[in-house]
Amino acid sequence: MRLKDKVAIITGGGHGMGEAEARLFAAEGAAVVIADRRLDLAEAVAADINAGQGRALAVQADVSAETDWQRLIAATLEAYGRLDILVNNAGISGSSVGSTTSLAGWNQLMAVNATGSYLGTALAAEVMAKAGRGSIVNVSSIMGFVGSAEGHPGYAASKGAVRLLTKAMAVRWGPQGVRVNSVHPGYMPAMLGGTNSPTRAAKIPLTPLRRLGEPIEVAYGVLFLASDEASFVTGTELVIDGGYIAQ
Repeated sequence: MRLKDKVAIITGGGHGMGEAEARLFAAEGAAVVIADRRLDLAEAVAADINAGQGRALAVQADVSAETDWQRLIAATLEAYGRLDILVNNAGISGSSVGSTTSLAGWNQLMAVNATGSYLGTALAAEVMAKAGRGSIVNVSSIMGFVGSAEGHPGYAASKGAVRLLTKAMAVRWGPQGVRVNSVHPGYMPAMLGGTNSPTRAAKIPLTPLRRLGEPIEVAYGVLFLASDEASFVTGTELVIDGGYIAQ
């Protein structure tokens, strides 16, 4: 198993890509701490993993709050005695904050997407550095590379911040054995409404592979970066977008 005896925190792990990552990591031998603002979702995923002979713990956490991060890491260390992997997966979209021109929307996007990733990376890296090893994977977006007229522009700004935060932290923590990389997913079905959604139909022709991605396809990329297979990979971006930004 690719993560045998590792301990991983996955934020936003109660649904979507985070859930796919949590289930895959557990299947690959990791003890998984599933953090989510909705404890009920995290508990349901953790219960399912545990029932399948995996190891999982659910913790309620708001990634924009430093105290929640401190509590999350403390709970991980208390339960498993170590922290090897952090996946900063939790985030919100540019269409989830109401008005696309509001300062409140900008602040919310930056707090969850950028500040949340900063807090997790900074606090987890301190713990990992004491052990001389660790891997942090920050989930950004293709909008960390390119702009879009859709949604709030704070989304692209926050995801671009995650991309460069990753590089800065990779340089800072590399000498202590901590690797930091980012993943940039393209369009996924859950982002674009139901099967007959006009938005979904419009995105498919824009992607060279002529389909949307699936959460498990992102999860496998995250798994690679989290694992020892990527032991000489840090400060880089893995784009998983069906070729969208290659055009």
